[in-house]
Amino acid sequence: MPSPNMSRPWTGCPERTRIKICGLTREQDVDAAVMAGADAVGFVLYEKSPRRVTPARAAALARRLPPFVTPVLLLVNAPDALLQEALAALPHALLQFHGDESPAQCEAPARAYLRAARMAPGVDLLDFGTRFHSAQALLLDAHVEGYGGGGKAFDWSLIPPSVPLPVVLSGGLNAANVIEGLTRVRPWAVDVSSGVESAKGIKDAEAMRRFCDAVREADARRADHP
Repeated sequence: MPSPNMSRPWTGCPERTRIKICGLTREQDVDAAVMAGADAVGFVLYEKSPRRVTPARAAALARRLPPFVTPVLLLVNAPDALLQEALAALPHALLQFHGDESPAQCEAPARAYLRAARMAPGVDLLDFGTRFHSAQALLLDAHVEGYGGGGKAFDWSLIPPSVPLPVVLSGGLNAANVIEGLTRVRPWAVDVSSGVESAKGIKDAEAMRRFCDAVREADARRADHP
């Protein structure tokens, strides 16, 4: 996923919202996500997730990706053995830390990464972004049991008007609400998983297409009425 200049606080929004589709487990879903227009696809390595794949399986699926579509590895408090296996299996993947990892733990692999923030009343996103200043972006997700993928949106008013890093909006998004989310939050990117599924870990090609079409529609509306 491309990143804007990190030398100054992020204060704008992109002309084209990037799209990440997460939790892929099947070849046909990877192909359909690419055809729908995804910029990035996520592979969940968290062992308690119903969408979990092994690093070897993630690598096999990632080999189907064409140029300029980024593989992302979602990790939750991963043991070092799993992390090292993942880094070796997908040496060019972007990392997504979705657990309780410290800044030092996120920086240790020396790999570009996203840092997930579980949004709930009282979360100080400005402080969080300052602590994880080396992240490519902050992925804002609902605070649910199981570290994401619960299909629940959070209160978007919790997001302060100025965040020190690009924002990836996540949590309960689907084709029906993503235009409103983009209009209100104006994030750098959006992330969807359960909102484009027919079952956990099984993506729906038509739902992915509708979601991506809705994002493009929101971009077009913003271009017409900036």
